[in-house]
Amino acid sequence: MLLVTLLSSAAFLAPQSSLLYLAFINLLLLVHGLIKRGDIRGIIRYIVLQLGFTLLLYALIHGGKQMNQGAWAVARMLLALLPGWWLTVVIKPQLIGVVLAKVMPAQWAFVVAASINLLPFMTNELRDIYQLQLLRGARIAPRQLLNPLNWYELAYCVIFPLFVQLLKLAQQTATAARSRHFGSQPQVTYWREPRSPHDTDR
Repeated sequence: MLLVTLLSSAAFLAPQSSLLYLAFINLLLLVHGLIKRGDIRGIIRYIVLQLGFTLLLYALIHGGKQMNQGAWAVARMLLALLPGWWLTVVIKPQLIGVVLAKVMPAQWAFVVAASINLLPFMTNELRDIYQLQLLRGARIAPRQLLNPLNWYELAYCVIFPLFVQLLKLAQQTATAARSRHFGSQPQVTYWREPRSPHDTDR
């Protein structure tokens, strides 16, 4: 987790001349994550969309003179996201909660671990909302989003429903935690998976 924090921070703080070395480290993490059957499609879609928005904004503001700076900014975002993606692929959320509870209150560790665990679900939810709004005729297709006038429709038809879904999911998670008396005992327990098939018989 410290490695992921350092790599994600370095993506924004490192000079541009050092990004090649950082990209090589992230490439190794990417390959390892794919070997572990991690799904990278959500990050790819987000980066492609972010690249389109960023380059369009740079073109509108600077007249196309600093497009390379916009591309570098998106590249830094990608390098910041990949370590976190790799962590969610190779480490189970409950183990992340166990580690975080050693350095922060158990309630905060639970929130962080639950949020990480819900990222794949929210990615699928975002895709479903986007596709449903496209079927309803919303002007949010990639070609239509080149027009800044359609960005409001993207926020209204996709971002706002996703935000409502996040609030609903957070409320359900809090209700489930309270029903299990989370936080009522000073010593927090965690569900641990058996280390081997023989442990399930014990």
